[in-house]
Amino acid sequence: MGAHEESGVARHRFDVADAAPLLLDSRGVVTGWTGDARRLLAYPAAEAVGRKLADLLTAEDAQRVPDLVERCRRDGGWAGLLTARRKDGRPVRVAVRIASAEEARGTSRWLVLLSELAGATGWDMSRTVLEQMVADSPVGIAIVDTDLRFVWSNTALEQFGGGPAASRLGLRVADIQPGMDAHAVEAQMRHVLETGEAVVGYEHIGRVRSAPLHETAYMLSFSRLEDDRGRPIGVYYTVVDMTERHRARQRLALLDRAGESIGRTLDLNRTAQELADVAVPGLADFVSVDLLESVLGGAEPAPGPLADTGEPVALRRAGFRSAQEDLVEAVIAVGEVVEFRAGTPPVRCLATGRSWLGERIDPHARDWTTEVPSGRPATFRELGLHSVLTVPLRSRGITLGVTTFFRRDHRQPFDEGDLRLAEDLVTRAAVCVDNARRYTRERDAALVLQRSLLPHHLPEQDAVEAAACYRPADELTGLGGDWYDLIPLSGARVALVVGEAPGHGIDAAAAMGQLRTAVRTLAALDLPPEEVLAHLDDLVARTAREDGTEPGTAGAQCVGAGCLYVVYDPVDGGCTMAAAGHPAPAVVRPDGSVVFVELPQGPSLGVGGPPFQAVGMTLDEGSTLALHTDGLLARGETWAVDAGRERLRRALEQGGPLDAYCRTVVDALVPARPHDDVALLMARTKRLGSGQVADWELPSDPAVVAEARRAATRQLARWGLDELAFTTELVVSELVTNAIRYATGTIRLRLIRERALVCEVFDGGATAPHLRHPRTTDEGGRGLLLVSQLTQRWGTRFVGEGKIIWAEQSLTDLPDLAP
Repeated sequence: MGAHEESGVARHRFDVADAAPLLLDSRGVVTGWTGDARRLLAYPAAEAVGRKLADLLTAEDAQRVPDLVERCRRDGGWAGLLTARRKDGRPVRVAVRIASAEEARGTSRWLVLLSELAGATGWDMSRTVLEQMVADSPVGIAIVDTDLRFVWSNTALEQFGGGPAASRLGLRVADIQPGMDAHAVEAQMRHVLETGEAVVGYEHIGRVRSAPLHETAYMLSFSRLEDDRGRPIGVYYTVVDMTERHRARQRLALLDRAGESIGRTLDLNRTAQELADVAVPGLADFVSVDLLESVLGGAEPAPGPLADTGEPVALRRAGFRSAQEDLVEAVIAVGEVVEFRAGTPPVRCLATGRSWLGERIDPHARDWTTEVPSGRPATFRELGLHSVLTVPLRSRGITLGVTTFFRRDHRQPFDEGDLRLAEDLVTRAAVCVDNARRYTRERDAALVLQRSLLPHHLPEQDAVEAAACYRPADELTGLGGDWYDLIPLSGARVALVVGEAPGHGIDAAAAMGQLRTAVRTLAALDLPPEEVLAHLDDLVARTAREDGTEPGTAGAQCVGAGCLYVVYDPVDGGCTMAAAGHPAPAVVRPDGSVVFVELPQGPSLGVGGPPFQAVGMTLDEGSTLALHTDGLLARGETWAVDAGRERLRRALEQGGPLDAYCRTVVDALVPARPHDDVALLMARTKRLGSGQVADWELPSDPAVVAEARRAATRQLARWGLDELAFTTELVVSELVTNAIRYATGTIRLRLIRERALVCEVFDGGATAPHLRHPRTTDEGGRGLLLVSQLTQRWGTRFVGEGKIIWAEQSLTDLPDLAP
């Protein structure tokens, strides 16, 4: 039997109301038997008297009797638990109390009281024990009558304030605890009185007299008390302080909200504002988040805390939140610079990397900033602030800024638990802020790369009116593999280019940059569209072989790219195009009807296949070419040519000013976050007027050179370009002379006046002239050298019947004469 089952007689008063008594002599033999003993053990008195006590017990407990007798003699009695054996052999667990019943003659006798435990609440549940349980319980316990007035309470209830138990008698909860919601508490009591249903675990938050400045939480349980007839006589209730558990739950809930709310975007200022929003009002009344200027720019700060230079530290406010509107007008706004004085807690936090807790700050102390705007409160007392936490924003070993938490008015000061919570919040937010900083840096770099790869603006020229729209699938970086370009060519012509490299993101953008550069280089050679694509295809295939086909290499990324190359001539409206694994363009006629060019599809770049084929046509003035990548025709992840073309046709039929027209088409067909990159280049054709072009057919006779010079001079006079007459005569003389000397057949001279003065000479030869650098003693070979020195640019392009040598002179120095 354990010690918890036995107690000294002096500490217990056995309740005999339900006990069965019997008497033992000094030898432990039954000498007196009662009716209660018979009812308990079923032995009649004749059979019980004369038996030893051990005979009435189970064998195990019978062995203990000699020891119990010895203890009774030594201690004057004993109390504990034994197992008796009924007459039928059934064991009965009984509570036993043995006390001395010594007679006057000195004869030793013992009174034994037996109480059956079956169905009982416990052998020691006497009134004394019960009183000890409720009076000495650490749980606050009280009883109120049917009028909800106190009739009894224990000592533990005094810990919550309201005075000793005697002073509570006759009072109600509101009289004792005015800081609690007495109406809500008494509503629970009335419910229990009326229904008899116990209320368990009712949580109440308020301010008690023992802690009037602190918000505390309690768990109350209510039970109805009834008399012998079942009529309610009052309510018994218990009170348990669960403030720490409540605060822990609040902190966990706040951290949970922080996990859901902070870092939902990769915007630095928004992430900082989310931190402030989460902390108010749950943790603080006012929160400010200030970041280093370099962090907002995406730069990588130096590792570790900031160096303490003894000088003020300038940060930029990235977010703040106030629980009261009156404080909003008194603080530095988001985006403004806040400069903290040297030695203030924010500066120390930045320098040490450690948080600072100010449970009570000097109410007369100045604000920590160096300058206080006119009319703004200058002290913490004027701002109503009395407690503060400053926590550095640190992530991955670098310091990003500082977060400051304030409490004001009658709210309790911050404590160590609040500091730990604030540090948890800021640590989580710091990771998100640093992710946003890294994203800002990468995105800025990506945008610089994208701007360097795509045209900043389409060049000015007189062949077409052009507009473009680009929408990448990678919304975060803004990078993609689609591109467009407009390249001025010789003879007032333009090249329109749209293409796409496989994939998305920075790898596709890098491949696109290589392809775009290669196309511009090939365009400068004045090659026809099919030859441009053939050279580009060779370049991609060769690069892939040299770089290998491992994923991520430049060569592998370019393989499978598509490109559409179109050349338009505003002199006669001629348009020639070829495609490499790319959708054919649409043409919007001047009457608004839409047709799609029947263009043979060449293989994608670098994969090999049949030769590229070109298609030529003549476009009316005012026709609109719509060159696009396949993302414009896609719907989600599917790409059906016919259905996509029909949607594009309907969008193109809307018409309108070209810039808005281009954006409208993309908006109509492409979601804000497309599955594939999308590029659309639209060009509305123009024609040069007859007064802007002059041409002459010349015989292959040296004598005609002089007439060609005179004809050119007369035309310049009609155009008002007399200042260019000398240079033009020299260019015409040299180009016509070369054609007569080295070529055969008819020679044609053409002058074109647009943004530049273009001189072209056509001949039937198949060889291109090359620029020589003659020695001082050479008598010839200086013609083309002079042409290259006196003109803006010159070159050769081959056509079906021969070649054209051309030279351009800029008209930008003659603005009044430009068309």
